Amino acid sequence: VQLQASGGGLVQAGGSLRLSCAASGRTFSSYSLGWFRQPPGKEREFVAAISWSAGRTYYADFVKGRFTISRDNAKNTMYLQMNSLKPEDTAVYYCAADPRVRVGVRVADFGSWGQGTLVTVSS
Repeated sequence: VQLQASGGGLVQAGGSLRLSCAASGRTFSSYSLGWFRQPPGKEREFVAAISWSAGRTYYADFVKGRFTISRDNAKNTMYLQMNSLKPEDTAVYYCAADPRVRVGVRVADFGSWGQGTLVTVSS
């Protein structure tokens, strides 16, 4: 599966953005999906993940209550709704896919990656 993330941009602290991840491939609906981010000068880190049926979702502690992951299998698209953004949320955000049923939360759990979209939150 090939992935393409979009929706990043510049937003003020407290604002919102919605990221999208469009996928190609007929097996999209069977993949677990995830969002990761890489802040400037830091390693890539887990943000959120969702099972193939959207029945299970997982979040990093630092985004719980602010971000919501979702997917629309009919549109081959995953979303990340980001509210109450903080300057420390500034990063390149990547979407990722894993063909296994179990939902991973590590970079190593995902084999397919999008190109990343930059989110900048100003104070």
